[in-house]
Amino acid sequence: MIEPTIDHLATLPVRRAAEHPGGRCLDDDRLDLTNVEFAQRVDATAAMLASHGVGAGDVVATVLTNRVELVVVMFATWQVGATLTPVNPALKANEAEFQLSDSASKVVVHEGSAFQLDDATLVDVADLPTTGGFGGATVPSATDPSALALLIYTSGTTGTPKGVELDHANLIAMVTGIIEATGLGATDRCLLILPLFHVNGIVVSILSPLAVGGSTSITARFSPLAFFDIIARERPTYFSAVPAIYAMLSTLPDSVEPDVSSVRFAVCGAAPMPAELNERFEQRFSLPIVEGYGLSEATCASTLNPIDGVHKPGTVGVALPGQEVILLGEDGRPTTEGRGEVIIRGPIVMRGYLGRPEETPNTLVDGWLRTGDVGAIDEVGYLSIVDRLKDMIIRGGENIYPKGIENVLYGHPEVLEAAVVGRPDDVLGEVPLAYVSLRNAGATTAEELLARCADRLARYKVAVQITIIDNLPKNPIGKMAKPDLRSRSAQAAG
Repeated sequence: MIEPTIDHLATLPVRRAAEHPGGRCLDDDRLDLTNVEFAQRVDATAAMLASHGVGAGDVVATVLTNRVELVVVMFATWQVGATLTPVNPALKANEAEFQLSDSASKVVVHEGSAFQLDDATLVDVADLPTTGGFGGATVPSATDPSALALLIYTSGTTGTPKGVELDHANLIAMVTGIIEATGLGATDRCLLILPLFHVNGIVVSILSPLAVGGSTSITARFSPLAFFDIIARERPTYFSAVPAIYAMLSTLPDSVEPDVSSVRFAVCGAAPMPAELNERFEQRFSLPIVEGYGLSEATCASTLNPIDGVHKPGTVGVALPGQEVILLGEDGRPTTEGRGEVIIRGPIVMRGYLGRPEETPNTLVDGWLRTGDVGAIDEVGYLSIVDRLKDMIIRGGENIYPKGIENVLYGHPEVLEAAVVGRPDDVLGEVPLAYVSLRNAGATTAEELLARCADRLARYKVAVQITIIDNLPKNPIGKMAKPDLRSRSAQAAG
């Protein structure tokens, strides 16, 4: 078993290889690496990066789908004291080039992509060394906890993407908190289904299990029909997903009776999960979901429903060890009463936004991270996310939180997903519009759903229109892409 005390994540491959050489470490659908094989690949790749002049203060980028090599490059980057910035491989070349340029990436590891870059060395993933003897001397692991570890770019739904600066101390604090809250140990095995260009996939599914001597199996692409076959084959003890994935799994036919006996728990994050969906999934598969909440700017997660304690569906749980999560009241003072903007303090808070000295102070205020999310905290510390501040609709002077309308829609048994956005109105300022996808086409109508809302909501909260569509748009990490729906509404109105 790997000692759970984490000195520095860069040393993890060497420690695992020394303590349990033949132990299972990391695999995907092509490779299955033991601890010593993983350490050898990391060492060889670190030597390769050093041969390209990569060292402390430099940035290495990956433009890769979920695969073992992305994790190898990440640890090799840390071994030479550099920073990793993972790029969404679904981005078009010009979109990816913004991140590569903004981060000043020195080496870019890719899968046959064509980039126009003047100051970066391109390395095809097929050319990465697989064993020692690459030609360079073994590179000693860097161990500075204040060194920048990750540059995670925000999705850019509110403007130009920003690079979130996370150092090794942030990651160590985050991984330590997750291990303590979930009770992870050497026998745990994670099934990774979320993208590795996001902190959830990196921290919850890779770093946390590996730090305690566990292992991870990487899936290249999620498929609801194949998912439970993978569970049966890999026998994971947990996985992390987003509400959209749980919604898709809950629509599988009753004939699907999977064996999930190996799974201790499933984590839900990235977006609030309706209590109705949580209950539907747990009843369908007898598999507990623990919902959490976090941001890239807070290294991943700040709250989680307890694994063994009281689980409150509809909430995102209590603060993780080492973190303070409270509200910013209307008077601008920290509070735990009523509703307010969720603010976070602790060693997991980012260093800042790369090259954005004018924007960082708007988010980091007096040691607190302002999240932009509206929340409420109950008498025993469970946090509920009410909505995003920017998503709030003001109709004739009345504040409307879209999540309240969405929850009513989710209560209908035929509603698969729902999203509410505001549309400009000449008289009222804004009015709410709802978009819904159904479990079974034609099983209900917009009129029936409007009547349901009228029965359960104050008149000013009822959407002026409900549109049923096949699929609601998502951003690359599975969150509802409400800017796309706002654009659609504006075009229709125009």
